[in-house]
Amino acid sequence: MDVQQLQSTAQALVAEGKGILAADESTGTIKKRLDSIGVESTEETRRAYRELLFTTEGAEEFISGVILYDETIRQSASDGTPFPEVLASKGIIPGIKVDTGAKPLALTDGETITEGLDGLRGRLEEYRGLGARFAKWRATYSIAADKPSEYCVWTNAHALARYAALCQEAGLVPIVEPEVLQDGTHTIAESRKATGRVLQAVYTELHDQRLDFRGTLLKPNMVLSGYDASDRASADEVAEVTLECFYKHVPAAVPGIVFLSGGQSDEDATAHLNAMNARGPHPWQLSFSYGRALQAPALKAWGGKEENVEAAQRAYYHRAKMNGAARTGMYAPEMEKEAVPA
Repeated sequence: MDVQQLQSTAQALVAEGKGILAADESTGTIKKRLDSIGVESTEETRRAYRELLFTTEGAEEFISGVILYDETIRQSASDGTPFPEVLASKGIIPGIKVDTGAKPLALTDGETITEGLDGLRGRLEEYRGLGARFAKWRATYSIAADKPSEYCVWTNAHALARYAALCQEAGLVPIVEPEVLQDGTHTIAESRKATGRVLQAVYTELHDQRLDFRGTLLKPNMVLSGYDASDRASADEVAEVTLECFYKHVPAAVPGIVFLSGGQSDEDATAHLNAMNARGPHPWQLSFSYGRALQAPALKAWGGKEENVEAAQRAYYHRAKMNGAARTGMYAPEMEKEAVPA
């Protein structure tokens, strides 16, 4: 394990003004995305859509890394260049999703455990050979009267730490993603409590399993009111409560926190990140690792048509630029009007 290399990669992923594109949708999830624009999900349409994103001129100004899926890391651009090489040539670090999904946790009422540890050491070695320099593993937790249970919190924390240790052994920076789902009618206070419990368990396990925190990144949820709550917290309250939670539970040695967007709108995800950075500086870089919140406008503009590729790339570039601004606390809603018209 090259500790210095892990640390420098982690720091590069949260470089000033930059964040991560999550393009690691499973075959099932990308099918839903393509269905929404009336495009059949085939290996070629998935490849063409990812190429559109990865070859967007100038995106590297705001995108430091891209999380790929198993299929995608093996695909190539239309000129035959493997996608990891396409990204690396632009100074963008290729990464890989390595979990095999959240499955029912035995003897619970609807809670989940993320699987994928079996054979992971060998898969990480292969992915590193294909060009990956970091990895991601997602665990999910629900908020309800009796959830998340201690059982769910600690079994997922243990699995996240086992994954992370194997990554560092393989020379890959682990992105640790404990996502407390924000679906439901819960208050922001209930979200704060659940998120704090989850983070406390995760960092206890990471410490006990000998992780070097300086060569890791955290990809958590923001602390929000439930998406169906009658009284939603403002961006300022989200920033205050989220920061209070993370100051209490995330070690300062962690180079960066790369928030997931969850079910937030594109602009809400940007505004919330901006509000947190406007309160900086913080011990860690506060960045983004967005999937749908970076891609949705591009997907809609593309519509599966070759003649729309440039318009789609402009839409993706704009969202990347807006989130780059949020990294420094300089984003303002008026900037949304700067999008180049199709």
